Formats: sequence, structure tokens, C-alpha cells
Amino acid sequence: MTVMKFRTPKFRVRPATSFDTFDVQPSSFNLRMNTQLGVKNTNFGPYKYGNSTIYFSYKGTQVGSAMIPKSKANFRRTKKVNVAVDLIAPTNLANNSELASDISSGILPLTSTSRLTGKIEIMFIFKKKRSVNMNCTMDLNISAKQLQNIKCK
Repeated sequence: MTVMKFRTPKFRVRPATSFDTFDVQPSSFNLRMNTQLGVKNTNFGPYKYGNSTIYFSYKGTQVGSAMIPKSKANFRRTKKVNVAVDLIAPTNLANNSELASDISSGILPLTSTSRLTGKIEIMFIFKKKRSVNMNCTMDLNISAKQLQNIKCK
């Protein structure tokens, strides 16, 4: 009976990240980040999910978003999804003293949120709808040009 139990997949930001554009000024930033997301399916059947969007924010202000295409995470596997995100500081953050101090310290705290909705199919007979929420916090190390301290709930 434990084989037939439906488990909710896990949805996370993975540490593999590179940057195409990396322009950081004392009071603004303009980055193009190529990041990898992981959908870990621990079920004995595939998890098929639809299109979704991932949002990146800095202290509550959205600074970027990217589309996640519909796909399938095979049973007992982790599906890796590569997305390109443009992170741009909006004009209302330009006069923010917290942004200037975070940039001068070399660490930019970011959060990412998203929701995947799909179906799990066990033994190709039973189907159940499952939604996965992602809420991750991370630090962008400006000098090393990489994401650090990625923690997802």
C-alpha cells in the first residue's frame, strides 16, 4: 500500500547558476541569470505539470520573473529545468539606502516564489492532482557572481 501513496513532489532552485549580463552599480543592478530548477518526484508514476511562472524579489519588491514550460518529471527522478531570468532593480528602489548598503556589502538577498500544478499518475491507473509551492531565500554574492545559502521551504 505504501507504493500507492501519493506524495507531493518537491520544487527547488538548484545552485547551478551562471550569468550572461552582470551590471551592478552602487544603487541599481541589471543581471541576466541562467538558473536551474529541480522538480523531485518520489512517486512510482510520472508527475505532469503545466506552464508556470517563477518570481524573484528583493525585500518584497519583484525584480524579475521567468516562464517555466510544461513538462513531466518521470517516476523516482528529478527533472532539471533551465530558465533565464532578467533581474532588474525597478526605479523605486534606486533611492533605497538598504539596496545601496546591500550592494556595498557584496551580498544581495533574494527570494523566489512559484507554484506548479499538475497530475501524478501511479501505476498508469490512478491519477491525483497535486500542486507544489516553492518559496526559496538565497544570497547573490556579487564578487563571486554566484547564488549562495539557498534555502527552500
